[in-house]
Amino acid sequence: MSLLGRAKRGPAAPPGVRRVVRLNNGFQLLFNLLWWMPVFYEYQRQAGLSDSQIFGIQSVYYVAFCLLEVPTGFIADRIGQRTCLRLGAAVMTAANLVPVALPSATGFLLHFLAIAAARSLVSGASSAYLYEYLHAEGAGERYVQAEGTARALGLWAKIACWPLVGVLMSTVHQAPYLLTAACTLGSLACAAALPALPPPPSAPPPAAAVPDGGFLDSVRQAWKVLRTSRALGPLMVQGVAIFTLARICQVNLFQPLLLARAVPVADHGAVLSAMTVAEALGSSRPGWIRARLSDTAAVTVLSLVMAGSLAATALSGAAATIAWLCVFAAATGLAYPVQRYLINAAIPPTPYRATLLSLESIIDRGVCALVALAVGAYLAADRLDALLLHAALGTCVLLGAVAVALRLVRRRPGPGADTGTPSDRALSR
Repeated sequence: MSLLGRAKRGPAAPPGVRRVVRLNNGFQLLFNLLWWMPVFYEYQRQAGLSDSQIFGIQSVYYVAFCLLEVPTGFIADRIGQRTCLRLGAAVMTAANLVPVALPSATGFLLHFLAIAAARSLVSGASSAYLYEYLHAEGAGERYVQAEGTARALGLWAKIACWPLVGVLMSTVHQAPYLLTAACTLGSLACAAALPALPPPPSAPPPAAAVPDGGFLDSVRQAWKVLRTSRALGPLMVQGVAIFTLARICQVNLFQPLLLARAVPVADHGAVLSAMTVAEALGSSRPGWIRARLSDTAAVTVLSLVMAGSLAATALSGAAATIAWLCVFAAATGLAYPVQRYLINAAIPPTPYRATLLSLESIIDRGVCALVALAVGAYLAADRLDALLLHAALGTCVLLGAVAVALRLVRRRPGPGADTGTPSDRALSR
């Protein structure tokens, strides 16, 4: 029996639910299948960009993501998450054609700005759509596994494709970007096939009507929900550790770290594929960690494993570094769907779900923007190992502060607590 098929069995899902889950799987797989990921650092260097330009563009990307997150969350709440997914896929397709037409610093800046717009359109809308659809159909208990399976399938696709990137790039230099554009065009087809959200049941729904008022009013209402939730704020901060470590390690530090350990560029795709195997195995089995730890404890422990693995690479040679990176990836895969559930469960019934999820992304990308600048400074000073150790230490301090905050809100709900809501259950899981 396959790894993806050994999830905890229950009653068969209705055909409509199965179709939406399959379409979501296809969308996530194709939208996130970035063929250029293992080689983009070297690709930009071959285009004449310096390290300071490359990491400067990455920092601009994270800042742009922050600036776009709330407006795009508002757009998703106003025009519908499904429409927002279609728009994001269309922008992503165009974004991946820019480096082909303009392989320069300006072209790569425009490329990453467009990616920031596309990802901000999709980041909150995708999770919100799946969560609300499953709950509206009475299948909310399937959300964690559906999220994990979608991520795992996307990772398995990367495992199959990324080892080919070096060969394809040597044959057709622009192949990584052309293939990525073809895939994101396929994600647009999946988004176009998604059905509209069903009308909410008579019971308290996870979704509400389209919000009234303008952009600023929607932001104020979303902020009010955030302030009155016991769990949402601390859980958002807790997610920063996972997202920042995963993003910085797998995107910004991956190639510099392997190059520092004398791993040939030709082998980078295979190493990234090995990491992706480990992450896919973790993503496909979120129930394994949930059976042993509460959800909040699981996210904390897995974040510490990620930080420790990253720090261990500072003291390792080439082979050990690759092994630690695989441990890091497995912990990331286990943590992600559980953390997604915690955030969604902490949001009470509201028409501002996508806006709130966008606020979470702002925190994540804001921290990433600062860290990307630090990465460039550390690498320019030839202090990669110090960076790895300092990143692990900072993660531990952050998680300690979040653990204290969660313990306090458990003990003192306060007059604004949403007692009995999923927010409380998120704390107790």
